[in-house]
Amino acid sequence: MDRAEAAAKQWARERPDLPLLPIEMVGRLLDAAARVIRDHMNPLLSEAGLSVGEFDVLTPLRRSGEPYMLSPTQLYEQAMISSAGMTNRLDRLERAGLIERRPDPKDRRGKQIALTTGGKRAIDGLIGPMVALEEQLISVLTPAEQETLNALLKKLLTGL
Repeated sequence: MDRAEAAAKQWARERPDLPLLPIEMVGRLLDAAARVIRDHMNPLLSEAGLSVGEFDVLTPLRRSGEPYMLSPTQLYEQAMISSAGMTNRLDRLERAGLIERRPDPKDRRGKQIALTTGGKRAIDGLIGPMVALEEQLISVLTPAEQETLNALLKKLLTGL
């Protein structure tokens, strides 16, 4: 019995009026995400001196293509983190020499966030092992199950 099922059984005893499937499904989604980050991603990233949040800031810059530069708003929208957490991460990444803040050529008051050569090297060195790790994690599912789960998660997130 996993934690989600145990929680659902407890709720069934205490509140038999509640539907159990949402409790189990959301509990499993949260548990899976936490375990992937804690047990698998964090160790890989810590070897490179990065946190998951910092990796999530660097990867959109790398994916953006030359000149590997985005506005803070674009970065915030692509990085899947809160705007409040963005400033601290940018400060740490800038101190580490992985990004730099540059004047926005289209807006004298604005800034652009640019990936440095060191930042590009860090992401290029991590993305292969990270994707291999993700591939390993989903390998417990058949290819057809992977496609189905991917489609269902996309539908769930679209609905949110």
